[in-house]
Amino acid sequence: MWRVLDNYFTFTRDKSEWKGTEISFEISIKGKKTEVRFAHLGLVPEYECFDVCSSAWGSYINGSLRSLITTAKGKPNQKE
Repeated sequence: MWRVLDNYFTFTRDKSEWKGTEISFEISIKGKKTEVRFAHLGLVPEYECFDVCSSAWGSYINGSLRSLITTAKGKPNQKE
């Protein structure tokens, strides 16, 4: 589990929305497949970034991580 110590984005009024939240990945075997469960604990609908962040996590998990696993090439953020 990762504990977020500070925000890295600046697009919300409250710069501390992610601070103190926790990100977890659970990996298990389901038959002949691997299941990855992801959660961002503490990221709640009341936060300004909730919709954008939820969509972004979906893109990372279903896009970049899936690509990394299947082709060995992920799609991480470009350095800012």
